Amino acid sequence: MRVSRIFVDMALNVGGRVTLDEAQAHYVRSVLRLRQDQPVVLFNGSGGEYLGRFSEVSRKAVRVEVQAFEARDLESPLAVHLGLGISRGDRMDFAVQKAVELGVAHITPLLTERCVIKFSDDKKQQRVQHWRGIVQHAAEQCGRTRVPALTEVSELSAWLDCQQGCKVFLDPYAERSLADVQPEAQQLTLLSGPEGGFSEQEREWAKQAGFVPVRMGARILRTETAVLSALAAVQTLWGDFR
Repeated sequence: MRVSRIFVDMALNVGGRVTLDEAQAHYVRSVLRLRQDQPVVLFNGSGGEYLGRFSEVSRKAVRVEVQAFEARDLESPLAVHLGLGISRGDRMDFAVQKAVELGVAHITPLLTERCVIKFSDDKKQQRVQHWRGIVQHAAEQCGRTRVPALTEVSELSAWLDCQQGCKVFLDPYAERSLADVQPEAQQLTLLSGPEGGFSEQEREWAKQAGFVPVRMGARILRTETAVLSALAAVQTLWGDFR
């Protein structure tokens, strides 16, 4: 039987008891339909995971008795910071989810000229919280013991100037491929655009900020296909797909 994994944002100690918050309790009771005495795995993003059992599953509370610690590290040796141009609805959700499964360490949603979504400040914060939920659930599902950071939405021009080290951006018109690049200290910043790609001005901004344009083969890829293909490629070249 597959044992459910749940992220909890709190300290965990063997022999201790944890009370899940209301959202997690609802998920356990109504979605997973778990019961008292069933096993569960908890992790808090600090590395490793804690084995436990449900000591109570009721409408009043859902509590876990922490029984053992297991040291596990599934993180890639390649730390990838993904700058991801915001795309519409399910495409963005899909890209964020799969990026976590493919080992990305850090995601920044980016506003670009061809971004078709316009945010008010309240809406922007709602979307960030929504994407952070996707990151958390993806980490739970794929077995990661650290949850990738997803930072606030940033304007592309401001974000470009803050990046250091080896930097590449996906450009179907580039002459170089990822194999022509060499990450520094196993760290890589990867920039991927929204539907319609980057404007000419944005491509120039990226180059001026030290980003190297690279292509993903001879065909034009959709935004969600391009970023996931690139992540799989960098994990094959320098990460844990080798």
